[in-house]
Amino acid sequence: MFEYTIIHWATFFAAAALLNLSPGPDIAFILGQTLRNGRRHGFAAMIGIWTGAALHVVMAAVGLSAILATSALAFSVVKWVGAAYLIWLGIKMLLSRGDSFISSEDGSHQRMNSIYWQGVLVSALNPKVAIFFLAFLPQFVVEGAGPASAQLFLHGTLIIVVAAFIEPPLVLAGSKLGAFLRQNRRVGLWMDRGLGALFVALGARLAASTR
Repeated sequence: MFEYTIIHWATFFAAAALLNLSPGPDIAFILGQTLRNGRRHGFAAMIGIWTGAALHVVMAAVGLSAILATSALAFSVVKWVGAAYLIWLGIKMLLSRGDSFISSEDGSHQRMNSIYWQGVLVSALNPKVAIFFLAFLPQFVVEGAGPASAQLFLHGTLIIVVAAFIEPPLVLAGSKLGAFLRQNRRVGLWMDRGLGALFVALGARLAASTR
């Protein structure tokens, strides 16, 4: 069970690394929270994103993602909810006064919980992620290597493991940049504006997307 060739693993891990490095709502949310609130909040956002991704892995393993791929109504509902959520986060940043960049890294536990759950929703409400897992993971299912659902779960989990090697350094680098930005209120204001515009654009792109 779970016997694969070296070429199989080399291809998979290369694809998983590129996937985790590709820009999108997940990376934007993690870096945005790191810049605005510091390292601890960046890690809270990152773990939230991983939790949302884990939900997609489970859905792909049990076949629920197929519903999004085949049902136009289900895809549209999740797409519009996810797009509205991203746009709402963006508008909040656009309407802020840059105060988040002035605050210290010692945010409250309640605030970190809020960021964690925001990360879960950002990832979980993106139907493109669910469909990607459904299209990507089956390519690495090998006949005779075990039940398909187990292989899908294994490879999906390993994508999150790869993220654990790539995203923490990004958070650490982002926290240093954020510390510099928090010393300048005007720069913080424009960073909030820029991040807000980015999230609105990502939400609009998701709303305009098709399966």
